[in-house]
Amino acid sequence: MADIRAPPTPMAMLIGTAIIAAVSGYMIGIASSLGFIPIPFMSKAVTARGVSNYDDEEESEEEDIDESILDHAPNWANGFEADKRDGLRATAAATKKGKENNQLVVKPSQETAVVDSGEPCKMVLIVRTDLGMTKGKIGAQCGHATLACYKHFLKNDPKSTILRRWEREGQMKVALQVKTEDELDMLQAQAISLGLVAEVIADAGRTQIAAGSHTVLGIGPGPVSLIDQVTGQLRLL
Repeated sequence: MADIRAPPTPMAMLIGTAIIAAVSGYMIGIASSLGFIPIPFMSKAVTARGVSNYDDEEESEEEDIDESILDHAPNWANGFEADKRDGLRATAAATKKGKENNQLVVKPSQETAVVDSGEPCKMVLIVRTDLGMTKGKIGAQCGHATLACYKHFLKNDPKSTILRRWEREGQMKVALQVKTEDELDMLQAQAISLGLVAEVIADAGRTQIAAGSHTVLGIGPGPVSLIDQVTGQLRLL
């Protein structure tokens, strides 16, 4: 007669399954650590951001951008001189209207001279409300001003402790308002006299307003108390 073997007990099945699972898990772990098997649930390493890692920032491919929706943003690739040539930046310093020929007169640029006191830093974006810009237009112009101020630091003081701390602390920005271009230019001159970065954006005139109109003034980033000396009396946008 043939031998009749008893079926395995539940305990034996449980132990066998555990051994197989442990061996399989070990082998999968080894394969994953060697790169043979991807790990879908593992989060990607966070890319370090900031001035020191600027070259690693991701940017959209040129062919992916629809020119019809652009507001002629500042030329990040070609830098400050290209921005001025394209009419995107009114000036990197104080400006005024010429009385005789009504042309824009540009005063010499002034380097950043703010002493880092260790206090919190912020950037303010001062928007002209008399131009009747839409919310989208205001957002685009504020973006231009933020970028212009950031590029000023990269060009003139790339190792600025003020800029680095502003980045680490969340890049605080406050949107304020004025009603005239004269106010905008006066605030820019006052900010620069205190050593702050102050960039005025001149619109390209492709959408809603006249070409060359000063739309937004970006000041900073800089110490909160110092910027408040210039803009503390202004209303929020």
